[in-house]
Amino acid sequence: MLELSPAAQTTAGIVILAAITVTTGGHFLTKVVRGQVPATDLQVSFFRAGHAHAASLIMLGLICLLLAEATGLTGAWQWLARTGVLISAILMPAGFFLSALGPGRTEPNRLIVLLWIGAGFLVAGLATLGIGLLAT
Repeated sequence: MLELSPAAQTTAGIVILAAITVTTGGHFLTKVVRGQVPATDLQVSFFRAGHAHAASLIMLGLICLLLAEATGLTGAWQWLARTGVLISAILMPAGFFLSALGPGRTEPNRLIVLLWIGAGFLVAGLATLGIGLLAT
Protein backbone atom coordinates (compact mmCIF):
# COMPACT_ATOMS: atom_id res chain seq x y z
CA MET A 1 0.00 0.00 0.00
CA LEU A 2 1.21 3.49 -0.87
CA GLU A 3 1.92 5.56 2.19
CA LEU A 4 1.45 9.28 1.72
CA SER A 5 3.13 12.00 3.71
CA PRO A 6 0.72 14.06 5.80
CA ALA A 7 1.15 17.02 3.41
CA ALA A 8 0.36 14.89 0.35
CA GLN A 9 -2.64 13.29 2.05
CA THR A 10 -4.07 16.66 3.07
CA THR A 11 -3.50 18.11 -0.39
CA ALA A 12 -5.13 15.09 -2.06
CA GLY A 13 -8.17 15.31 0.21
CA ILE A 14 -8.64 19.01 -0.52
CA VAL A 15 -8.23 18.45 -4.27
CA ILE A 16 -10.71 15.57 -4.34
CA LEU A 17 -13.30 17.71 -2.57
CA ALA A 18 -12.53 20.72 -4.79
CA ALA A 19 -12.99 18.54 -7.89
CA ILE A 20 -16.70 18.53 -7.09
CA THR A 21 -16.77 22.14 -8.31
CA VAL A 22 -15.94 20.93 -11.83
CA THR A 23 -19.50 19.59 -12.00
CA THR A 24 -20.78 23.14 -11.55
CA GLY A 25 -18.73 24.19 -14.56
CA GLY A 26 -20.13 21.25 -16.49
CA HIS A 27 -23.68 22.26 -15.65
CA PHE A 28 -22.97 25.83 -16.76
CA LEU A 29 -21.35 24.57 -19.97
CA THR A 30 -24.40 22.49 -20.89
CA LYS A 31 -26.53 25.63 -20.51
CA VAL A 32 -24.16 27.57 -22.76
CA VAL A 33 -24.08 24.86 -25.43
CA ARG A 34 -27.89 24.56 -25.39
CA GLY A 35 -28.25 28.30 -25.93
CA GLN A 36 -29.79 28.91 -22.50
CA VAL A 37 -26.94 31.29 -21.68
CA PRO A 38 -26.05 33.74 -24.47
CA ALA A 39 -22.40 33.42 -25.48
CA THR A 40 -20.16 34.41 -28.36
CA ASP A 41 -18.03 31.88 -30.23
CA LEU A 42 -15.02 32.97 -28.16
CA GLN A 43 -16.92 32.43 -24.93
CA VAL A 44 -18.17 28.99 -25.94
CA SER A 45 -14.63 27.95 -26.92
CA PHE A 46 -13.04 29.38 -23.79
CA PHE A 47 -15.68 27.92 -21.47
CA ARG A 48 -15.18 24.48 -23.04
CA ALA A 49 -11.41 24.78 -22.79
CA GLY A 50 -11.62 25.93 -19.17
CA HIS A 51 -13.82 23.02 -18.17
CA ALA A 52 -11.68 20.45 -20.00
CA HIS A 53 -8.45 21.81 -18.54
CA ALA A 54 -9.88 21.81 -15.03
CA ALA A 55 -10.89 18.17 -15.18
CA SER A 56 -7.79 16.82 -16.92
CA LEU A 57 -5.30 18.85 -14.90
CA ILE A 58 -6.88 17.78 -11.60
CA MET A 59 -6.43 14.15 -12.60
CA LEU A 60 -2.86 14.71 -13.81
CA GLY A 61 -2.13 16.74 -10.67
CA LEU A 62 -3.28 13.92 -8.40
CA ILE A 63 -1.05 11.49 -10.27
CA CYS A 64 1.88 13.89 -9.90
CA LEU A 65 1.12 14.25 -6.20
CA LEU A 66 1.44 10.49 -5.77
CA LEU A 67 4.55 10.21 -7.92
CA ALA A 68 6.25 13.05 -6.03
CA GLU A 69 6.14 10.83 -2.96
CA ALA A 70 8.50 8.44 -4.75
CA THR A 71 11.19 11.05 -5.32
CA GLY A 72 14.02 12.17 -3.10
CA LEU A 73 13.04 15.81 -3.60
CA THR A 74 12.82 18.06 -0.56
CA GLY A 75 11.79 21.60 0.25
CA ALA A 76 10.67 23.89 -2.55
CA TRP A 77 11.50 21.29 -5.22
CA GLN A 78 9.23 18.73 -3.56
CA TRP A 79 6.49 21.34 -3.21
CA LEU A 80 6.74 22.24 -6.90
CA ALA A 81 6.72 18.59 -8.02
CA ARG A 82 3.78 17.85 -5.73
CA THR A 83 1.63 20.91 -6.44
CA GLY A 84 2.79 22.60 -9.66
CA VAL A 85 0.24 20.81 -11.85
CA LEU A 86 -2.49 21.32 -9.24
CA ILE A 87 -1.81 25.06 -9.22
CA SER A 88 -2.08 25.03 -13.00
CA ALA A 89 -5.43 23.25 -12.59
CA ILE A 90 -6.68 26.39 -10.87
CA LEU A 91 -4.95 29.10 -12.88
CA MET A 92 -5.41 27.81 -16.42
CA PRO A 93 -9.20 27.26 -16.23
CA ALA A 94 -9.52 30.59 -14.38
CA GLY A 95 -7.69 32.24 -17.26
CA PHE A 96 -10.07 30.73 -19.80
CA PHE A 97 -13.25 31.52 -17.85
CA LEU A 98 -12.41 34.94 -16.46
CA SER A 99 -10.87 36.31 -19.66
CA ALA A 100 -14.07 35.49 -21.57
CA LEU A 101 -16.56 37.03 -19.14
CA GLY A 102 -18.73 39.91 -20.22
CA PRO A 103 -21.64 40.31 -22.59
CA GLY A 104 -20.73 39.95 -26.25
CA ARG A 105 -16.99 39.46 -25.61
CA THR A 106 -15.13 38.49 -28.78
CA GLU A 107 -11.56 38.96 -27.50
CA PRO A 108 -10.09 37.78 -24.20
CA ASN A 109 -9.47 40.42 -21.54
CA ARG A 110 -6.25 40.88 -19.57
CA LEU A 111 -7.06 37.99 -17.22
CA ILE A 112 -5.80 35.70 -20.00
CA VAL A 113 -2.45 36.16 -18.22
CA LEU A 114 -3.68 33.57 -15.68
CA LEU A 115 -3.60 30.99 -18.46
CA TRP A 116 0.08 31.67 -19.13
CA ILE A 117 1.03 31.76 -15.45
CA GLY A 118 -0.76 28.42 -15.06
CA ALA A 119 1.10 27.03 -18.06
CA GLY A 120 4.35 28.05 -16.37
CA PHE A 121 3.39 26.12 -13.23
CA LEU A 122 2.39 23.14 -15.37
CA VAL A 123 5.75 22.98 -17.15
CA ALA A 124 7.76 23.69 -13.98
CA GLY A 125 5.87 21.06 -11.98
CA LEU A 126 6.18 18.39 -14.66
CA ALA A 127 9.86 19.11 -15.31
CA THR A 128 10.69 19.05 -11.59
CA LEU A 129 8.80 15.82 -11.05
CA GLY A 130 10.31 14.14 -14.10
CA ILE A 131 13.85 15.08 -13.09
CA GLY A 132 13.14 14.09 -9.49
CA LEU A 133 11.92 10.65 -10.57
CA LEU A 134 14.89 10.08 -12.86
CA ALA A 135 17.39 11.24 -10.23
CA THR A 136 15.99 9.06 -7.44
